[in-house]
Parts: sequence; C-alpha cells; structure tokens
Amino acid sequence: MAVARVTEIIAGSKKSFEDAISSGIARAGETVKGIKGAWVSEQKVVVDKDKVVEWRVTMKVSFVLE
Repeated sequence: MAVARVTEIIAGSKKSFEDAISSGIARAGETVKGIKGAWVSEQKVVVDKDKVVEWRVTMKVSFVLE
C-alpha cells in the first residue's frame, strides 16, 4: 500500500503561469522524489507601472513516500 504526502509550493515566472507551474514542479523534483500530481490553488500577478512583470502560482504537490 502506498502512502502519499501533499506539500504546498509557490513558484514564479517572468513569462507565464504555465512557465511558473513547470519551473515549480521541476525545482520541487530536485528534492522531492515520486511526484505524482499537482493542483494550482492560487494564481497571482505582480504589476509594475501598469504591466504584469511576474506570474506566480501556489500549488499543492502530491508525492509517494518511500
């Protein structure tokens, strides 16, 4: 029987929400093994001088414990 854990991470990108998600999962994968899925719980943008300068996501990442 597998046991999973869920942890929350926040990631940002200067390009897009999709890039923030991809880079967040890639970075989490460097320290957490066995990632099985993730869901985005929140999306935010940083605005400077009326322009979006950063996209941020808060994700819940699930992974199987060894």
